[in-house]
Formats: sequence, structure tokens, C-alpha cells
Amino acid sequence: MAQANINLIVLSGNLTKDPELRYLASGDAVTTLRLANNRRYRSGEEWQEETTFIDVVVWGKQAESCGEYLSKGSPVLVEGNLRIREWETKEGSKRITPEIRARRVHFLGSRGDAGGDTRYVSEE
Repeated sequence: MAQANINLIVLSGNLTKDPELRYLASGDAVTTLRLANNRRYRSGEEWQEETTFIDVVVWGKQAESCGEYLSKGSPVLVEGNLRIREWETKEGSKRITPEIRARRVHFLGSRGDAGGDTRYVSEE
């Protein structure tokens, strides 16, 4: 029996900037989110904090909802798949960027919390 591969990411954090909603030539909506995820850990006697910045790509109707209801600082929980995007700079250097392709986006704040909402949006 073949072993199943699992690629599932669940992250929570706050948006570092307003969502960037755009439409492709096909008419499909796509929104890019930049998420800051904080981790607190103990190193000896000291508490340390580490922030990781993650790019999240959202498609379809939920991309439109994210563009409409979220703003910089909004708390969200994202469920999705890890993807590696390869691209080339103008100078010809290859770059590799990890990003999350969102399957579900949960708006965690209230409408008063940086434009957030308790709404749940899914691509399914």
C-alpha cells in the first residue's frame, strides 16, 4: 500500500499590511496576504520571541472576502498547503520563496479589531 503524503499548514497571526486583491485575465480573483506569526520560547533563564513572516495566497471568492473585510493588523487563522515558488530577478538570479496556498481563512477578530470579523471563508 502506498504511503499518503500530507501537506497541511495551520498558522495564525496578524496581517502586516493590507491585502492585495487583483484579478487575472481569466477573471479569477487572487489576494496576497503577509502574515506575522510570533513564537515565544525560553532560552536558559530568558524568554525570547521570534517572528516569522509568511506569504499567503488566497483564490476565488474567499480572495474577494479577504480583500473586502481584512486590513493591516487583522488577526487570522489560515489552513492551507505549503508551496515553493521559484522566480527570477531582473538581474537573472534565481529566487525561491515558500508560501501558503490557503484553503480556508478564518477571520478571528471582531469588526473593531483592525477591520477583522469572526467570519469563516473557505475555497470549498
